[in-house]
Amino acid sequence: MMAAANRDDPYEMAFLSHFVAQLRVWTREYEQAEQWAARALELSEEHQFPWLAALSRSVLGQARAQLGRATEGITLIHQGMASLLEIGSRYSITNIAASLAEAQQRDRTTTDALETFEQARQANPDELIYQPEILRLRGQSRLKLGDPELAEADFREAIALAQKMEAKAWELRATTSLARLLGSQGRRDEAHATLSEIYGWFTEGFDTADLKDAKALLDALS
Repeated sequence: MMAAANRDDPYEMAFLSHFVAQLRVWTREYEQAEQWAARALELSEEHQFPWLAALSRSVLGQARAQLGRATEGITLIHQGMASLLEIGSRYSITNIAASLAEAQQRDRTTTDALETFEQARQANPDELIYQPEILRLRGQSRLKLGDPELAEADFREAIALAQKMEAKAWELRATTSLARLLGSQGRRDEAHATLSEIYGWFTEGFDTADLKDAKALLDALS
């Protein structure tokens, strides 16, 4: 995308920089995500692209929260969400709300995170693409609050929805979370069998963080 872009067109460069940043967040390459999001935000503000500025500010917040600056990340995500709603856009609002909840989780406000996850699920019911990850992250919050049964239910629901959508990346993440929980409960054979099935589907991307985590967990469960 970047090779084909018109580098003299600030909107095109801001647009692409935002999506590169979002991709880097999803692949958990947060330092690169921060750099691209900052670039997208700079271009958007300089040339007055309010929609892109709102999205880029949200992604920048996601990256910084993951890099250990949760409070700053929460502020940026809040600002991005508010700006989007102000201009009447609900694009990616479920993803942004989920990232806010995850940042709150990192800021040790897990109870607030659970409430935000519920808001994320209802923010745009037609935007289904992020729902499996929202369920997985809600399960992580419930696990931190000491409720493994509800956490397991969330992980299994996330897996079922991801399978229905044929969203293999989300299915891998949710299955890894479930397998880790099952392993901690002494259900190692079940955990290994569950995770090895989805891991075996992949034929590429083994240098990505999600597949590395899954492989390390499989080795530990063997």
